[in-house]
Amino acid sequence: MSIQLAQQLTLSHRTAQPAALWDDDLIRRYDLSGPRYTSYPTAVEFTDRFTARDTARAAAASGKLGGPLSLYTHVPFCARLCYYCACNKVVTRKREFASPYVERLLKEAQMHADLYGSDRLVKQLHWGGGTPTFLPKEDMSRLMEGYRQIFNLDGSGDRDFSIEIDPRELTGDTLLHLHLLGFNRISLGVQDFNPQVQKAVNRIQPKRMVQDVLDEARALGFRSINMDLIYGLPYQTPATFAETLDEVIALRPDRLSVFSYAHLPERFYPQTRIKDETLPSPADKLTILHQTIDRLLDAGYQYIGMDHFALPDDPLAIAQQEGRLHRNFQGYTTHGDCDLVALGVSAIGQTRDAYFQNSHDLATWEKHIDAGELATIRGVELSEDDQIRRWVIGQLICQFQLDYDAFEAHWNRPFGLYFAEELHRLRRMVVDGLIREDEDGLAVEPAGRLLIRAICQVFDAYRTGGAGSRFSRII
Repeated sequence: MSIQLAQQLTLSHRTAQPAALWDDDLIRRYDLSGPRYTSYPTAVEFTDRFTARDTARAAAASGKLGGPLSLYTHVPFCARLCYYCACNKVVTRKREFASPYVERLLKEAQMHADLYGSDRLVKQLHWGGGTPTFLPKEDMSRLMEGYRQIFNLDGSGDRDFSIEIDPRELTGDTLLHLHLLGFNRISLGVQDFNPQVQKAVNRIQPKRMVQDVLDEARALGFRSINMDLIYGLPYQTPATFAETLDEVIALRPDRLSVFSYAHLPERFYPQTRIKDETLPSPADKLTILHQTIDRLLDAGYQYIGMDHFALPDDPLAIAQQEGRLHRNFQGYTTHGDCDLVALGVSAIGQTRDAYFQNSHDLATWEKHIDAGELATIRGVELSEDDQIRRWVIGQLICQFQLDYDAFEAHWNRPFGLYFAEELHRLRRMVVDGLIREDEDGLAVEPAGRLLIRAICQVFDAYRTGGAGSRFSRII
């Protein structure tokens, strides 16, 4: 990156004010549907023509290249149903389901280790769900110890081992147990502190419960704590969500993820319990988001992008400032150099030239694992053009900039020639003040950061005819 462009971007990051991020006219014009770009190509392009044999080939190719790994585990079980949830889950109170699931995870892990290479350093590890803390402590221990025997888990302070936590699912020593297992980062599902909203979505958790978890996690030495919030839930208003936000800011989590609720009861049956008339209007939902951005920036959080905020000293914020932030199916990450090994039902893995997903159906996944087979149900192999466009979209959605010299050095071709058509389509956004172009590269303006998904679509070869109805609205 040129010194001039780097200085402009750093200054923009430090001085962008809430009013500069939000532009009503631009939002009205560009707030269409579009991918979230946790991958490129997106999951819509995954096909069942990609099989377990293709996954094995991609994993073996990754093993020959070497390098560090990221290890994701999907735990689908939940003891209680949250009505807004669109995740792949199994709602049950039967904790005895955990032990056979863990046994199969370890069997699947060994199959992947044989392909990827068991000596490669696992720098990042994440347990998602569902509710990972559904697992009894003895099963958590058996799973982590099994991973240590199968893989080369990083034991240094640089590791990023995280787990999603439902505060309602913790016993007195759960956090201590997780810390001793090696987890050093947690993500708390909060969504909203308002009692009426909590009742409407069947997730009752008082602020005191969340604060106790936060206080204990800090005392134990967890280095980064995230909180998830959702706006657009039933009975939310700008005033009630502002109250929740004030309480959250007082708790001062290191990171915040503020997600938009997508009401799709025709696709996700639990959402049928949420009535349309209880939802905030589209205008109120926009107001909630606008106020949230203003309030978090005023409170000292940095806008990382795509619903994510972080304190300036958090590793995510530092990585973005240094131009090394990445994005994958786990969200924003500081470990973009890692191929992603995915374990468990519906989990998605990634190598340099492929994405692949396990079966969504628990019984089908179990059948494959019991037979000693990979459980791939679909995926996609990346062409060179896919890899180039993934790199470009990654630069824009993570760093909010793209340097032409860096592109040419990485891909051995001039950006202007390769993307001549895209640069032509980008001119409207340049005129509208979403993005800036000069001889050094592209830089996303503050007003374009909320609309980054629209900017990225310009470089999406699969979206040239429009995003279609399979994606949520950008804002």
